[in-house]
Amino acid sequence: MSAAESTFAAAPPSGFGQSQPAWFCLRSQPKHEHIAAAHLRQETEIEVFLPRIRFKRPTRQGPVWVTEALFPNYLFARFDLEACLRKVRHVRGVRGVVHFGSRWPTIPNQVIDELLATLGQAEVHVVVPELKPGDEVQVSGGALHGLQAVIQCAMPGKERVAVLMDFLGRQTTVQIERHLLIVEKEGRKLAL
Repeated sequence: MSAAESTFAAAPPSGFGQSQPAWFCLRSQPKHEHIAAAHLRQETEIEVFLPRIRFKRPTRQGPVWVTEALFPNYLFARFDLEACLRKVRHVRGVRGVVHFGSRWPTIPNQVIDELLATLGQAEVHVVVPELKPGDEVQVSGGALHGLQAVIQCAMPGKERVAVLMDFLGRQTTVQIERHLLIVEKEGRKLAL
């Protein structure tokens, strides 16, 4: 048995006696995870879990709060495969249930429990980047727009940060407002 098979138990295809509800991974239409989840929640025999994150994304007009799925185009649903597969497949926003040929992998309860414990019952986890000395940032506004800098210290009680940047051929310490900085964490550019 491979590592993937031991992590996710395979459920038989529809019509083969699966009568216990289990967690399945559903693929949604692009950027429609929340729509699929809302429609699935209207069905009493289907439990839905859509982990999402909320963070500030830098834009030309300044930082904007954005909420998006933790796993883009995917959500989790707990249902009886035999009884609900047809219904789930035809819900608005759902592209299909993830399967491999005639194998319908289930998600172990402990995986969902760990996600719930990490993100909380609200299903939306707010990501607030912490600034530490040494973090690399980019300035996203003002006269220094586009320049790279390194955090020297975050000033407590103030909305300013001291950064070290290469400016006119030498390193200079500059105090700058937090909301003008962009930090890259876990592959996402986050506005402060």
